[in-house]
Amino acid sequence: MSHTAELIAVGTELLLGSIANTDAQMISQGLSELGINVYYHTVVGDNPERVRQAVDIARNRADILITTGGLGPTCDDLTKVAIAEAFGKKLVFHEPSAQRIRDRFAAMERPVTENNYQQAMLPEGCTVLDNDWGTAPGVAFEADGTHVIMLPGPPRECEMMFRHRAMPYLQALSDGVIASRTVKTFGIGESAAEALLRDLMNALHNPTLAPYAKPTGTELRITAHAPTREEALALIAPVEQQVKEILGDRVIGVDVNSLEEVCLALLKEKGLTLGTAESCTGGLIAKLITDLPGSSAVLKGGVVSYTDSVKAGVLGVPQDLLDQYGAVSPQVAEAMARGAKQVLGCDIAVSATGIAGPDSDDRGNPVGLVYLGLAYEDQCVVKEFHAGKVARERVRRMSAHTALDLVRRYLTGLL
Repeated sequence: MSHTAELIAVGTELLLGSIANTDAQMISQGLSELGINVYYHTVVGDNPERVRQAVDIARNRADILITTGGLGPTCDDLTKVAIAEAFGKKLVFHEPSAQRIRDRFAAMERPVTENNYQQAMLPEGCTVLDNDWGTAPGVAFEADGTHVIMLPGPPRECEMMFRHRAMPYLQALSDGVIASRTVKTFGIGESAAEALLRDLMNALHNPTLAPYAKPTGTELRITAHAPTREEALALIAPVEQQVKEILGDRVIGVDVNSLEEVCLALLKEKGLTLGTAESCTGGLIAKLITDLPGSSAVLKGGVVSYTDSVKAGVLGVPQDLLDQYGAVSPQVAEAMARGAKQVLGCDIAVSATGIAGPDSDDRGNPVGLVYLGLAYEDQCVVKEFHAGKVARERVRRMSAHTALDLVRRYLTGLL
C-alpha cells in the first residue's frame, strides 16, 4: 500500500523566523528513503485551536501525520493535548516514561520539577517511542485509518528519534522492502538532466526515478519496492545502468556524498598524491579535501598564491608570463600547476586562477572567468571555466569543484 505523509511543525518560534525548520528537511529526506510521499508541510504556532485545525486539514489529505515540537514540560507545549482531542483519545499517565525522566534527571544530578511529569501524559493505547536523547517520549498511534507520530522538536533529539524510533515503526506499515540508489552527477542542472531522462522517468512505475537539484549538479534517486531488499536492488540495477549511459561522464558515482570524496577514494586507490596552487579560490580546493578523514594520505600540500610575487617567488611562474599574459591566463594556470607539482613533490597538481569579483581586472577579464590547470607526469592540461557574473563566493566554490572534477576526469581516464 502506498502511503502519503504530512508534516506539522508546532512552534511560534518557527513562524517568527527565530529558528529554521530543519526537522522538516530531515524527516522529508527520511520519508523519501522509505518511499513515502510528502505532499504538504505545515507550520503552526503554539495555539491549541490552530493546531486542531491543522490536524483536521491534514488528516483529510494524508494517512500519516508526523508532528514535531510541543512535547516539552512548559505551558506552551500543547501538541499532545490538541492531537489527543482531535482523535478522541484520553491522555493517561505512563509510569515507565516518568521513571525514565527521573533517571535522566538523576544522571544530570538535577531535581525533577513537577511540570516535567506532563511529558509522561500520553494518549491511551499509544506506542511509546522511548527517547534516549532527551526527556520527552515520542508517540505513535493509529486512529480512523490515520497513523500519527509525535516527535520532540530540538533538532538532535528529533533526528535520533526519527531515525531510530519512527522509521522502524513506518517500515512495519509497508508490505515488503523499499530500497534506493542515488546517482550523483556534476555540472548538469536539474532541468537539463530531466530533459535527457524524461522518457525513461515517464516509462517507469517500479522502480521510480526522481531528480533532485544540488549546488554542483543533480542527484537521481532510483527507488524500488519488492518483497526483499535483494529483489528491490535487482529492479534498480538496469535503471541505474540506463541513467549512467544517458548522462555519461557527468556521473561521478553512485551513493557517494561529494566530488571531493570521489577524488580522495580514487587517489587512494591509485596510490597517487595531490597538491594545489590556488589564487582566486584562496585555498578552498585544499580545504574541501582536508575536510575529509584520511586526506593526509593523499594531499601533499597547497600554495595560496594570491599575488604575482608569490606566483613567481614560490611557484616559479616566469615573470615574463605574468607580464605578457597576466595572472588570469591559461599560460599562468599551467605554470602554477607545474610549479606546484615540483615544489610540493606530488604526483598531480591542480591550479586555479581567475576573477572572483565583484569587479573585472585591469586587463578586462570578466567576473567569473577562471583558468584551471592540471599537471601530471610531464604533461599539463588547462581548462577555461566561466562561472558567470555571480556572487564572489559562488565563483570560488564553483571553481574549486570544477578543479576537483578535472582531477576526477584524469583519474578515471576521461582526459
